[in-house]
Amino acid sequence: MIRALTGFSTRHAWKVIAVWAVLGVALAGVAPVLFARVTGSSTADFLPARYDSAAALHVAEEHFGLRPDATTVTVLVARADGGALTDADRRRIDSEAAELGRQRVVMPRKGDEPAFLVTDRSQTPKVAPAMVAPDGSFELVAVELSGNTADEGVQDVYRTFRDSARERFAAAGMRTGFTGGVAEAADGTDANRTATTVGGVLVIGLIVLLNVLVFRSVLAAVLPLLAVALIGGAAGGAVAGLAELTGLRLDASTPGLISVVLLGIGVDYLLFLLFRYREVLRARPDASARRVAAEVSGRVGTAITSAALTIVAAFATLGVAGFGQFRSLGPAIAVAVLVMLLGSLTLMPALLAACGRGVFWPSRALRREPRPGVSARLGELVARRPAAALLASVALLGALAAGLVGMRMDYGLGGSSGTPAAATAAEISRSLPAGVSDPATVYATAGGGGPVDPAAFAGLARALGEVAGVGKVADPVGSPDGRAVRIDVYPVADPQSAQARALVSGPLRAAVAAHSPAGTSAHVGGTAAVYADVADAVDRDLLVVFPVAAGLIALILLLLLRSLLAPVALLLSVGLGFAATLGSAALVFQHLLDRPGVAFTLPLVLFLFVVALGTDYNILITDRIREEMRRPGPARAAVARAVRHTAPAVATAGLVLGGSFATLATTPGSEQIAFALTLGILLSALLLSLVVVPAVAALLGRALWWPLRPAVTGSAAQDRAAPLPERIPAP
Repeated sequence: MIRALTGFSTRHAWKVIAVWAVLGVALAGVAPVLFARVTGSSTADFLPARYDSAAALHVAEEHFGLRPDATTVTVLVARADGGALTDADRRRIDSEAAELGRQRVVMPRKGDEPAFLVTDRSQTPKVAPAMVAPDGSFELVAVELSGNTADEGVQDVYRTFRDSARERFAAAGMRTGFTGGVAEAADGTDANRTATTVGGVLVIGLIVLLNVLVFRSVLAAVLPLLAVALIGGAAGGAVAGLAELTGLRLDASTPGLISVVLLGIGVDYLLFLLFRYREVLRARPDASARRVAAEVSGRVGTAITSAALTIVAAFATLGVAGFGQFRSLGPAIAVAVLVMLLGSLTLMPALLAACGRGVFWPSRALRREPRPGVSARLGELVARRPAAALLASVALLGALAAGLVGMRMDYGLGGSSGTPAAATAAEISRSLPAGVSDPATVYATAGGGGPVDPAAFAGLARALGEVAGVGKVADPVGSPDGRAVRIDVYPVADPQSAQARALVSGPLRAAVAAHSPAGTSAHVGGTAAVYADVADAVDRDLLVVFPVAAGLIALILLLLLRSLLAPVALLLSVGLGFAATLGSAALVFQHLLDRPGVAFTLPLVLFLFVVALGTDYNILITDRIREEMRRPGPARAAVARAVRHTAPAVATAGLVLGGSFATLATTPGSEQIAFALTLGILLSALLLSLVVVPAVAALLGRALWWPLRPAVTGSAAQDRAAPLPERIPAP
């Protein structure tokens, strides 16, 4: 089937290219609108209903009219001269707040954006005075906006509101500060805008530079990027469209992660094709370029398909996760990778067939066999001393994995401490409890859904105020329909801290359970409560997803390699690479940089990406080792040849994919993931695939393929000179 698909694409090259061009441009155009419709508004959206914070959110939405996509901005208003607020100042603040609450905030538009492709986030915010500092130095104003904090349109609306509020209060002799989820997100975006742009340019430059150095051709350097851009556009539209049709809610980070993954693996797959295409053209200078493109695409396409299906299978295991953010990421990545696989088997072969030998212009490397270089020397070294190479590699990986000792999980939000929003939050916390801008909230209802009296919860409010770590408790407030009660609790700890999560999940919930009036049901919500439940959900998912993913990948390798020893060797190598990468992240961030721990999403994301993508490189080198072992001669010589021919492709692909993941460092809160994924991919490509796996193959020889050893057929020279299949017509 793969050869039929690649053969069709090379025979009808220009038609295939035209179809992909139309699909890529069209789907890329509608993807932003669709992603805006299917993106979840908050982390709480992804928690199963059985969790306490999810139940609290349901009560808030049903009885208090809380919008599920609401995000709160806390505005600090103080006198510009630093004096205490007077009664006149407070009346002026209340008046200006009321006026701001009556004005519709219009989302600014870029002049070159078609209106139908942009979701309009214009809205009228809810604005209300909140509280005054005990020393009268400032007053807080609560502003409720709607929309996902990561949405660019929502951030633009916030910036417009912020500038308007700042201008109005400045005219009254007041200074302002802004904090909250969307404020932190917008400040982080603004602070990293230049870095994000530079990072993207550097990755593109890295890809072009590496390809120019390897192929000595401008077209060979640019062609993969153009192909990936078209396929990536189609993949993004396909993911968003399927999510819209199936009702799947995606996390705000999913589109960016898909782009990075597709750029990396897409260029990887196309590089595998280009390297093998050049190798065969060198060996058969008189052969038709189109027929060579068809043969190479069919041969390499098998390995690419196996590698892609491994990634799909790994991410499919996220379907068993309880945390919705993981569960939605699985099918999104899987669909995107399947589209990239289809493009690799159709668009790239068509491009090779259309360009022919011109793809390597102006290089003259096709006219001569290259001299043995670093790749050949590495292959000979590993084949000659496999035991020493394997022991040295395992020692290095083991040393890095030692960082796992004492590793802790950090369930914080990863907000930056250098933004204006963080500075405003710090100023508020010096006079009021740190949780005043983001309280934990207790929501209570009657057991049968009947009316409830807020006065009946006075005892619960007093009990909550006596809990160690609580700075202030608001009076119970009834819902408009009289069927629910709300009690705001202000912890002294930062709501994003581990202390706040421990307070909410332990003493606070215990107090609620012990002191709630008989016949009522009470739940604790808020940011700290949500992330306490997320911690529990993620811990449960790690125990389920890891073994399921490992088992599924092992099954795929078993079917692909038709061997019992080879899959074990590959899984052990990528498992060691995973442990070394996670240990390195703990060493750097937890021990050297003194962070609270590693990001809670890191182990699972790292496991899936490093194990699945690392297996890609292992499949490529293993497939070539088996091919070389079919030729006469010692097994170690076959390993040396396999490394010589495959190392340039694997090393270049690893550098490209690692560079792609490195750009995630420009996203606020993603520094750990960027570091770990980059290191994990580089270890997988440069150490595991080019040293560890070949060393194991050299030690085991053809026994690696037990119980089905590859049959030895012909000679190396005969294999390279073998005629091409006649079913591929010459151009």
